[in-house]
Amino acid sequence: MAHIIQKPSWHIDEALATPQDAFINRRTLIKNLGFAGLGLAAAVALKPGIASAANDATKDLYPAKRNEAHTIDRELTPWEVNSKYNNFYEFGSHKQIWRAAQALKTSPWDITVDGLVEEPFTIGFDDLLGRVALEERLYRHRCVEAWSMTIPWTGFRLADLVAIAKPLSSAKYVRFETFMDPSVAAGQKQSWYPWPYVEGVTMEEAGNDLAFLVTGAYGKVLDNQFGAPIRLALPWKYGFKSIKSIKRISFTDTRPVSFWEEILPQEYGFWANVNPEVPHRRWSQAEERILHTGERVPTLLYNGYGEQVAHLYDGIEGERLFT
Repeated sequence: MAHIIQKPSWHIDEALATPQDAFINRRTLIKNLGFAGLGLAAAVALKPGIASAANDATKDLYPAKRNEAHTIDRELTPWEVNSKYNNFYEFGSHKQIWRAAQALKTSPWDITVDGLVEEPFTIGFDDLLGRVALEERLYRHRCVEAWSMTIPWTGFRLADLVAIAKPLSSAKYVRFETFMDPSVAAGQKQSWYPWPYVEGVTMEEAGNDLAFLVTGAYGKVLDNQFGAPIRLALPWKYGFKSIKSIKRISFTDTRPVSFWEEILPQEYGFWANVNPEVPHRRWSQAEERILHTGERVPTLLYNGYGEQVAHLYDGIEGERLFT
């Protein structure tokens, strides 16, 4: 009997995904030709690896082998665009925080794992990488502000970290917390924000194959402005759920109150799943602007990952799943 393989709706053939070499060649071409546009001039000013120098101990792990089960149906966002347009409120409320983010020292970097686990522990980032297998995945990223990008992340499954942590059966949620250092992150001096940044997911979400802990991008160590040395990627949720520069991972039986949920609970909820039919209180979510082309395209339910994650929300339809 022949086996029929049905590929998910977001899958494309390898030939349609922009390879890593194309980014390197494009960056070199831009630099050599001396384009004068503001965006391109800024891109040249940020040299590859500027944020990665502190993590030389792990640079040989990149590029990692691509997992072909995770590809996308759009051209990847060029590194020189993505690396200059970032939300990272620890360093400011504007998008051009890349330069300020270089002040964050990311090596050495310790991560505390505590809460409802067999035995709490603290592990060095380099040591953690020695216990997991890295792979590259092509993911969509949909910001709640109605813009989107596509990124070649490198990292490992959040489920692998859960296995290392050995949570107790009473754990229902995973809570993430970023660093706290106002001396290098000026945004953390703003007392009206509930620092440090906190996010959370359910244990079921943490165990989903799409939940990904990111340590690299574009075939190299993660740049600071992307959330070095380790961040979360939840491609079916709005981007603010994908916390950056993680320092603490706690297992708990109490649902965490996330950063934006605490600030504006009427606009931002715990679940934050992408849905074109549920508008933000101040704008529509029906369309999104692709960052590097400016093209506006329809937003997909769960950002196109419904086949993988919709079942996680069976039976809780009464909650605010999409804000």
